[in-house]
Amino acid sequence: MKFTQPKLPYAQDALAPVISPLTIEYHYGKHEKAYIDTLNKLIAGTEFEDMALEDIIVKSEGKLFNNASQAWNHIFYFFQFSPDGLKEPSGSLRDQIEEQFGSIDEFKHQFEEAGATLFGSGWVWLAVDHDNKLCIIQGKNAENPLTKGLKPLLVFDVWEHAYYLDYQNLRADYLHKLWDIVDWSVIEMRYR
Repeated sequence: MKFTQPKLPYAQDALAPVISPLTIEYHYGKHEKAYIDTLNKLIAGTEFEDMALEDIIVKSEGKLFNNASQAWNHIFYFFQFSPDGLKEPSGSLRDQIEEQFGSIDEFKHQFEEAGATLFGSGWVWLAVDHDNKLCIIQGKNAENPLTKGLKPLLVFDVWEHAYYLDYQNLRADYLHKLWDIVDWSVIEMRYR
């Protein structure tokens, strides 16, 4: 197996009550594992077998793209959280958010709104372009900013399996609570 599922950098119950241990068990433990297992089967013996995951995402389509991108998206999502991380952005990232969105609160409002209004399943992203301009992007299904030449910084998963066990149909509540566990030191590292 080329790709393996990395161990989370926190205990299964560390993000509760925002994300319950049961959601971690199913969402990361089963959904994410299935994407990685399927990805490994799909690339075996193909031109993609020796590529980096990001290259597979950019160069593939259909079932291979869906599994590669979902494998990457979930790792990106789960590894941005911490029960005791930096709670607000700082430095140049904070400055850029405030310049473009007016305030941190306004950025969060727009980000949550993009997630709440995405019809169906997908992701809401904060990404940066080559000119250092931040953008909030809705991505349906497995869509990923890498395919648009953008650098992803932050993502919230709006597939129902990400929140339904904990929030049922209250997607907006889930999106709002995720700020409590975002570790902005991770987002700042991605920005640099």
